[in-house]
Parts: sequence; structure tokens; C-alpha cells
Amino acid sequence: METTKKRPLRYLTEAGIVGGMYAALCLVFAPISYGVIQVRVAEVLTVLPAFMPSSVAGLTVGCLIANLLSGGAVGAWDWLFGTLATLVAALASRALRRVTVKGLPWLSALPPVLFNAVVVGAECAWAAENAGLFWLYALQVAAGQTVACVGGGLLLAGVLRKSKLYKGVLL
Repeated sequence: METTKKRPLRYLTEAGIVGGMYAALCLVFAPISYGVIQVRVAEVLTVLPAFMPSSVAGLTVGCLIANLLSGGAVGAWDWLFGTLATLVAALASRALRRVTVKGLPWLSALPPVLFNAVVVGAECAWAAENAGLFWLYALQVAAGQTVACVGGGLLLAGVLRKSKLYKGVLL
């Protein structure tokens, strides 16, 4: 398989598609995509770094766009810290791609749960001006992330693996 250095147009195209899908899914499912109690359907895509490096950039840009368009209470804080959490989680997911259970990248599904629980939980506690609620918010975000990233993300990973869309999956 050719590296992304030899195929920059493909890399940019894949990143753009992933970013567009992420932002679109957040906006289509806006009532459940934002806030303390959320199941961000777009987070299903956070398993993609286990399959394609371009999705790291796509998820990051898609998250930034979704956060910019959300009009949420935390605003610029989420634009910066929410997007950084997505970037770091995607990089960690990519790094864990080879750790599999029955062919699925289980550990790759966990960084988005953990990073978003901490970052979004802190943002929500800050917006509520009540640091004592951090753990409650973090647990609520983690619950929604677990549904999307572990449940939906591993389902997507299984479909991708069986479809053989990516020969040599878990690149």
C-alpha cells in the first residue's frame, strides 16, 4: 500500500470526507450532540484512526466545525479545548490501533471516551460555575461517549473489517 506521502490528494480527500461527515452528523443530531447529557453520533467515526491516518485530521477539523456551529454555552473554550481533546484522542487511537481483541481495535475506542469525559466535563462544570459538578458531568459525558465510541465505533470497525474496504486493515 502506498504511503500518504505518495498520495497527498487521497489523504486530503479522505480527511475532508471524514471531517464533513463528522460535522454533518453533529448538526443533524444536534439535540443529542451537545451538552452534558449527550450521545454524539458522530463519535462513531472516532474508530477510523485505527484504519486510516487521514481520519485524525478529518476528525479534528470536523469537530472544530461542529463546535463552531453549535452556539453552545462554552463557546470559544470548546472550540479550542474540545477540538484539542479530539486531536489528542485521535492520535492516541491511532497509536493503539494494533492492540486488538478478535480483530477489533478495542483500545482505539477508549481515548475519545476518556479525553472527552475529562475535557467536556470540565467545560460543563466551568459553564455551570460549579467545579463540584465536574465528576458528575465527566461521568455523563463518558456514558454517552461509551455508547457512541465503544458501541457504535466497534460496530463500524467490524463492518469495515468484514467489507475489506481497507486491505491490511489496522495500518
